[in-house]
Amino acid sequence: MRLAARLWLLGAGVPVLGVVLALLLAGQLFEAHLERVVDDALLSQAAAEAVSLFDGPGGEPHLHMEDSPLSDLVRSFAPVAEVYGPDGRRALSFPPTADTSREQLQRLPDTDAPRLETVREGDTLLRRVTVRVVSPRGVPYVLRLSASLAWEETAVRAFHGITLGLAGLLGLVFFGLQTWQARWLERRLAELRGLITHLREGLWSGAPAGGTARDEVAEVESALREAAKRLSSAREAQEQFIARAAHELRTPLALMRTQLDLALWKERNGTELRESLEETRREVERLSILAGNLLDLASFGRGTWEVKPEDLRVLLEDASAAARARAEEQGVWVTVEAPEPARCALHASSVRQAVDNLLANALRFAPSGTEITMHAERHDGMWRLSVRDRGPGIPPEHREKVFAPFYRAEPSGRGAGLGLAVVREVALRHGGHAYVAEPQGPGAEVVMELPEEGSHRLG
Repeated sequence: MRLAARLWLLGAGVPVLGVVLALLLAGQLFEAHLERVVDDALLSQAAAEAVSLFDGPGGEPHLHMEDSPLSDLVRSFAPVAEVYGPDGRRALSFPPTADTSREQLQRLPDTDAPRLETVREGDTLLRRVTVRVVSPRGVPYVLRLSASLAWEETAVRAFHGITLGLAGLLGLVFFGLQTWQARWLERRLAELRGLITHLREGLWSGAPAGGTARDEVAEVESALREAAKRLSSAREAQEQFIARAAHELRTPLALMRTQLDLALWKERNGTELRESLEETRREVERLSILAGNLLDLASFGRGTWEVKPEDLRVLLEDASAAARARAEEQGVWVTVEAPEPARCALHASSVRQAVDNLLANALRFAPSGTEITMHAERHDGMWRLSVRDRGPGIPPEHREKVFAPFYRAEPSGRGAGLGLAVVREVALRHGGHAYVAEPQGPGAEVVMELPEEGSHRLG
């Protein structure tokens, strides 16, 4: 069903139908109310006439409306009053009538309870009350009052005419408003379709401009534009990442090819061949580290991580032991400072890799004869893991940028610039963060904070 038809049906057709049904029901209730008003008036007058029906001279029945000074004024709308004798023949009536069809009752009521009924005489609808009245002499008479309901029918017809007319007018207004609303929504949705078409085709910057409305459709449009902006930024970052990765991979490959070409170009002695192979091996190791970091960064966005309680002190000591050979080669010693035990819910292999990257980064810049400190402490529900060296430190303007992939504080620096990027991704996936702390003396201190209690799975 088209949007306009749905709005016409739900926004105009159904409400107008509901209004019409409600008005018809209200008309029935209104008619019943008028009938109760007539019944109350007839019973009140019947009660008054019945009490004083025989208080005239000689105890003969008489109607007080005949003696009322207002009889001429109420004659046009007052009910017809009739008194029938014990033989069923009419004895009195007000106003006087020549209708002979009502001269005699077919059957006298056998109870004193009033009987209310609606009858039609000719074209006139009457509401009638009939009550038996016994004279002081014990003679039964019948008092009957009949009120025309023509005015009630007129009032009900006027009520239906006015209310249904207003309902029809209201329906026209509803249909007009829903038509305008449908066209407005169709125009807004057409704008959204145009925006989505541009996004589907990858035209992030060429999407049509949005309107000035401030509503739910505008919120959806704004969310789409924000998503498009983020997708554009992500695609641009991905393209830069791939370009930088290709550049980083090309450099060691070029060096390896050069060494191999030189080795094959002319006869070389064993020492020269060994030097070429050692240089090639260093580049292979560099490629291996780079490829591993690239795979790690790519894998962080996929799947879930199982987390479970681990001892951070054991993890730091294992990382320190694994780096001991390299540290001794550089004349650097590594110390671990952490409580025992230091329990934390984490993904052990990823955190160990992040710690290894922090330690490798510190070893890259630590001068010979200095100490690297690996520290863990609990603070406000977080574990604060830090690795500090006594090297040249990180300038303030680079402390945030060093966590970006392929960024180096010094253009000629060693490494691919992915180690700290991996550290930050690991911290973020655990619900923590990584940063460069304000130095307390010479060197640099890189911190990774992890929640003490993680969820069962990290997604």
